[in-house]
Amino acid sequence: MNQAPTDRTRIRRVASNAHYDSTTLHAIIDDAYLCHIAFSDARGAHCIPTACWRGGEHLYIHGSNGSRMVRHLLENECCVSITHLDGLVLARSAFNHSMNYRSAMIYGRFQAVEGADARYALETLMEKLTPGRQADIRPGSDKEYAATTVLRIALTEAACKVRRGGPDDDETDLAWPAWAGVLPWTRAPMAPQPDPACTISAPAYVSDWLRRG
Repeated sequence: MNQAPTDRTRIRRVASNAHYDSTTLHAIIDDAYLCHIAFSDARGAHCIPTACWRGGEHLYIHGSNGSRMVRHLLENECCVSITHLDGLVLARSAFNHSMNYRSAMIYGRFQAVEGADARYALETLMEKLTPGRQADIRPGSDKEYAATTVLRIALTEAACKVRRGGPDDDETDLAWPAWAGVLPWTRAPMAPQPDPACTISAPAYVSDWLRRG
């Protein structure tokens, strides 16, 4: 589904890289473990990294009830950003170097998620981190749930910007004797590191970690 851009989501710089469809937005969020939330208050401007996940047409976060950011987000608008680096683009001139990336920006106001919906949302986060983990761990206690605020922001005002491909060299630079192309970049899992006090055999979702890629 395509969304009509608003004045603050319309991408003007290299507009050909703009995407306003839900498919692109969902894929960028689903591939992320962290987002950055920008807001300003009486102390100035802030940009806070925090865990994120998607449920339907909302992006979710969570935090302590006493968090300054949580309190602020429930009363004011903010901007959420996510970026994935996919490669360094080396051109024949310094000016035309670039990066391949997938990015998203979401505007709006967070709302609190309460009761059973909040518990379900936190279980969804656990399943995103490692599918199957929720069934193994000690469930959260009423006290722990009461100390945690779950928030969500609608994906109704958002824009994505994606760059793929090689360098866009000026025609006059094509004969310059410098290597040009892309240095691909990817996030890769590493071998699990068990807690020294853990005597439990690794479950499938741990032993399969390296294959997740």
